[in-house]
Amino acid sequence: MPTVEQEIAAIEAESGEPGFWDDARAAQAHMRRLGELRGEVTAWQRLTAQVEDLLVMEELAADDDELAAELARESATLEEGVAQFELDSTLSGPYDASDAILVVHSGEGGVDAQDWAEMLSRMYVRWAERRGLKAEILDTSDGEEAGIKNAVIEIRGPRAYGYAKAEAGSHRLVRLSPFDAAHRRHTAFALVEVLPEIEGDHEIAITDDDLRIDTYRSSGAGGQHVNKTSSAVRITHLPTGIVVTCQNERSQLQNRESAMKILRARLLERKMLEEADERSRIKGEHTAAGFGNRIRSYVLHPYTQVTDHRTDLSIGDTQAVLDGGIDPFIEAYLHQQLSARTSGE
Repeated sequence: MPTVEQEIAAIEAESGEPGFWDDARAAQAHMRRLGELRGEVTAWQRLTAQVEDLLVMEELAADDDELAAELARESATLEEGVAQFELDSTLSGPYDASDAILVVHSGEGGVDAQDWAEMLSRMYVRWAERRGLKAEILDTSDGEEAGIKNAVIEIRGPRAYGYAKAEAGSHRLVRLSPFDAAHRRHTAFALVEVLPEIEGDHEIAITDDDLRIDTYRSSGAGGQHVNKTSSAVRITHLPTGIVVTCQNERSQLQNRESAMKILRARLLERKMLEEADERSRIKGEHTAAGFGNRIRSYVLHPYTQVTDHRTDLSIGDTQAVLDGGIDPFIEAYLHQQLSARTSGE
């Protein structure tokens, strides 16, 4: 495996070759990867400089209580930075550096489940904002009374998929239902799928003959534009039967581009699952269903607690979690996966 420096040198050399920009999507993907690698180098250099500064400070702090206190604070900050760098470094999967597409589906629980799906969608948008990532809702389907039936959220930024993939699975909510006249306790479920986004068709071959594209009028909020134009797009991938829709953008072209992003992600997911099944078949392993498992419970009554069933991590501040504070769960899961991978080597 090439080092970071070697990969940077290879991309820089390739970017100088004639015809590099002929495939704009592929070129942009390479340049984005170059930016990520340079970011890793910068982060490492920053940590190295901090270590050197603290070593000097340690010598000076021997007889200075105030400097010693500052040394303790700076050391704690460095420790956090190193931990984050180590975690980032573990995300070395083929798509971990990619943008992510999250699909949130309401499950069992009726209108409470649809409200829960909307709450989760907001949680992920807030999480992305807190991490400095960009989140955009590509498509939603409104619920009959409240909430949403499903939502498609694009999250863009360094290692978006690497971190977001920890959220794939079923999420359970327990609370006093605001939609129950008797205000009884209800349980609702929502399913979260996390797909890696790819820039173009270099990994997934899609031809025009594979597609049936239908347009129709958008439904839901949007005013006159939504009611009078056929801007919504439905794309059917004929070889697999996969259907994707998008209606949130104002133009048909924008909706088509967003729908194609979702379709490429769906086809890549299908390919990844087929490859995983084949590896398991060769090794004689049993592969459990990946998306249907319950990963986390959010209890708002009779007590408040969010518990991840994979790592047993619990947080009592449910409001902070629902406001996007899910990094402790994600990091605990990734560390667990890293430990399992290391022990299995």
